[in-house]
Amino acid sequence: MKKSLLALALMGAFSGAALAQSSVTVYGVVDMGVVRDDNGTATKYSLDSGVQSGSRLGFKGTEDLGNGLKANFVLEMGVGVDTGASEKGTDFDKAQGKYVSNSSATFGRQAFVGLSGDFGAVNFGRQKSLTYVASESIDPFGAGLAGDMSRLFSTTNRFSNAAVYSTPKMSGFSASALYVFGEEAGNNSAKSVGSLSGTYSDGPVFASIVYEKAKDGQDPAATIANTGEKTLIGGTYDFGMAKAHAAYELLKGGNGTTVALTKKNVWMIGATVPVGAGSIIADYSRITDTVKSNANATQFALGYTYSLSKRTNLYTSYSQTKNDTAANYNVLANIKDPVTGKVTTSYSGNSDKLFNVGIRHAF
Repeated sequence: MKKSLLALALMGAFSGAALAQSSVTVYGVVDMGVVRDDNGTATKYSLDSGVQSGSRLGFKGTEDLGNGLKANFVLEMGVGVDTGASEKGTDFDKAQGKYVSNSSATFGRQAFVGLSGDFGAVNFGRQKSLTYVASESIDPFGAGLAGDMSRLFSTTNRFSNAAVYSTPKMSGFSASALYVFGEEAGNNSAKSVGSLSGTYSDGPVFASIVYEKAKDGQDPAATIANTGEKTLIGGTYDFGMAKAHAAYELLKGGNGTTVALTKKNVWMIGATVPVGAGSIIADYSRITDTVKSNANATQFALGYTYSLSKRTNLYTSYSQTKNDTAANYNVLANIKDPVTGKVTTSYSGNSDKLFNVGIRHAF
């Protein structure tokens, strides 16, 4: 009997040691909000999922391979909490010149595997773009809520078939490189994307610069052009009583020779002011199209978040976009258009106004 108990104890000890070497975490976000959207031609109230940030369910794991080397993976899917349906990822469609649902992407938000260690980390699969990673820290709205900077900035959220290498952080500095395989037979560069980023983060200072070049309409900056390029520079400074945010982006798209089909300048200034258990957030953005006439737009956004706990918060925000006669930007973010029911729509010459209030829980 004593030997049996000893054997069980030893098995438990070895089992615990094995489990300590690897782990899998289930995580997610459940976000629901009431939305009022006025696009200049119609007004609609709705109950929507993913207003502050996309509702999601994810799995991530790490295995200790020894000598400081680890294997890592992430599988993350979108969830429509308003209907209970899974929400697929979106990809930029060259022919349509806009984002469309990728119906085959079960884990449309992220799906990758890789290795990490003293050398940094390298991952392969569907991953966040480097511009999106930077904007998550630069944007006072955290790449969420109505009026986040991605409404005017050309921020591609994710890329499929991507390889990403990130250096370890050294004296506050780090860098990343991304390459998207176009997977076109006979032309290895077709539909490919290359991107580099450099980041400094130490104490109250955060600063990042990102360059991205996309071939054959793989990016909104390219649209129907052969090549799209973007350069994003931005950062934040935390004064304690408030945090300042600023960003600038240059977008260029051409046909590979001398024709400039797209050239836009975008800038944003913003602030985050802590107030008790919450924060007031605001930003102002403007986009100037130097190729297309009457295609400029401005955006103003004001919001408030209140933390009920470390994982649960209430939020509200108001945002307005003013378009020139040939501009068609909106503040819908993840919200459906009140007329068409689609996420992406056109607002040429109109002012889109959106107000929302909701609750977000992370686990």
